[in-house]
Amino acid sequence: MAKLYFKYGAMGSSKSAQALITKFNYEERGMKVWLLKPATDNRDGVEVIQSRIGLREEADALKPEDSLLTRFKALQRVDVVITDESQFFTEEQIDDLRYIVDNYDIPVLCFGLRTDFRTKLFPGSLRLFEVADSISEMKTICSCGNKAIVNARINSEGKVLSEGEQVFIGGNESYIAMCHKCWKKALQEQEN
Repeated sequence: MAKLYFKYGAMGSSKSAQALITKFNYEERGMKVWLLKPATDNRDGVEVIQSRIGLREEADALKPEDSLLTRFKALQRVDVVITDESQFFTEEQIDDLRYIVDNYDIPVLCFGLRTDFRTKLFPGSLRLFEVADSISEMKTICSCGNKAIVNARINSEGKVLSEGEQVFIGGNESYIAMCHKCWKKALQEQEN
């Protein structure tokens, strides 16, 4: 019986790498993988999933207005669906992934962030928490050694930001994974 999986973690927890390794493992067994991501994530190219360790694959990219289910139905054969940056999918697109699991008995593995730089859930992540069969955290650490849970947005001087649009695409130059205590401390120190 297929399931909808949500594997989330802070930035730097190897989500994209694990998505691409999982794709490789399925394909090594002769299975057809539909690899996709939201077009919102254009950091390494709209139709590219790239990990920080250098793994890279072409992927289908969906715009917010695209019907995921329509795209799925146009495919010849799919044994598994793997998505990256799933937090940027719309609620409707997440519901389409749930529909694929329920009605086609195809496993769907979603990798993504839980929260933004203000510790607020992304709409796609919220919907995955509501409808996923399996939810697991991929861990990484803060510079203090504690588990990182905050995707702290930083400016060019390294200051932690607390205001701005929810979606700002960037990598190590724009974000750092921090524990909640260090994040709060950085914000408080900047206020003084």
